[in-house]
Parts: sequence; C-alpha cells; structure tokens
Amino acid sequence: MMKTNSNSYTIIYSAILVVVVAFLLAFVFQALKPAQDANVALDKQKQILYALNQSHKMTDAEAKQKYKEMIISDDVIDADGNVVKKGSQGGTEAGFKLNSQDAKNGKLALYRCKVDGKDKYVIPIYGNGLWGPISGYIAINEDKATVFGAYFNHESETAGLGAEIKDNTTWQQQFRGKHLFASNPSKIALSVVKKGTVKNPDYEVDGVTGATLTSNGVSDMLKADKGGLQPYVKFLSQK
Repeated sequence: MMKTNSNSYTIIYSAILVVVVAFLLAFVFQALKPAQDANVALDKQKQILYALNQSHKMTDAEAKQKYKEMIISDDVIDADGNVVKKGSQGGTEAGFKLNSQDAKNGKLALYRCKVDGKDKYVIPIYGNGLWGPISGYIAINEDKATVFGAYFNHESETAGLGAEIKDNTTWQQQFRGKHLFASNPSKIALSVVKKGTVKNPDYEVDGVTGATLTSNGVSDMLKADKGGLQPYVKFLSQK
C-alpha cells in the first residue's frame, strides 16, 4: 500500500483530482452550452430590433415574436450586391451566423425587414473603440440612402463615457434620418464628429461627450472598407 504522506501519493492524488475536475468542468460547459448559445442569439436578435427602433423594454418572448415577424430574410450577399445565400423569415441560419471575421472576408450579412409595411435593411458593422471591439447595426430606409435607426454595442468601454454608444439611446437616435452619402454616391459619408463641430447635419452626428476616441472609432467603423458600410455600396446603389 502506498504511503499517504509520500511524494508519489501526493502527485498521483493531485493528478487524479485535476482530471476529475477537468472532466466535471467540461461536462458542465457542454450541458450549459445550448442555453448560452440561445441567450447569445436572442441578444443579437434584440440588437437588430433596437436598430429598427423597437422598444428596449421588450420581453424575451416579445423579441422572439417581433424578430420572426419583422425580419423577412437574413441573406448573405457579396460586394456586388448579389445574394450568395438566401435567408428566411425570422432567419438564424444564413446571414445571422456571420461574424466580424466573415465581414472582413467579404461575406456580408443583410437583413431584409418590414416595419409598418415598409422595406428596411439592417446592416451589421464592426470596429474598434478605445478599450476593445465595438459593433453595431444600421437600419436603412427603403430609399437605401437614409438611416432609419441605429444601435451600437461594445465589449469594454468606460461607463459614462465610451459606454454611452450603447447606453445612451438619445445619442443613438441622432442617426435617424441621416444620409449615408454626400455628393459622392460611391463613398459612405455618414460619420461621427467631435462634440459641437457638426458642419454637415445631413450626414454628421455629434460625438459622445468626453469620449472622442470611441466616437472616432464609431465613425471609422461606419466608413470602413472591411467591416463597415462601404462594402455594401453597390447593393445600396441598386434601386
């Protein structure tokens, strides 16, 4: 029998304990993963609905129902505006599955929506803030030239400053009615400028007070060639 106070016993006991704990953690992770994935998907659906000017006070059940009703299809398109994978009503299997890396690789998610009987288009965008990644959804009117609504998110911005891009709905509402383009229809003009320096109110939005770098990050994200609105220009030019 091995002595319980020997080094060998301690090492073997520790190794067995590590294996058991690792197994239990893996089991718990796998057991909880479906629920975690469902929560992530629901949060994404809510963000898309927020961009469509839906209430932030929706219950989970209301959000699921609205998403099924308002999202006509979650298509995947290419830079020429061609549909490469057709989505579905309330879809979560085509464009919905794409992420920031897909966008940078030229796979573009496009949500075709109906709000009060009118066509809307929601485009996901990705960029970088002061402390980490930022993202958002821009809802565009049926004219494909003006903003219907916007919602932005972040992973780690400063509360009360950069975090305002997510938390301040009044700031997000400034995007409504803004133009995507200025004189050049092939270049996104929609941008965020330093607080109090708006010169072209048709397509410029006041930045967040005290968060110039995060505001710049949002502006860069909107106009980015990869992850922004710019790759959708050919689609937006299709009338």
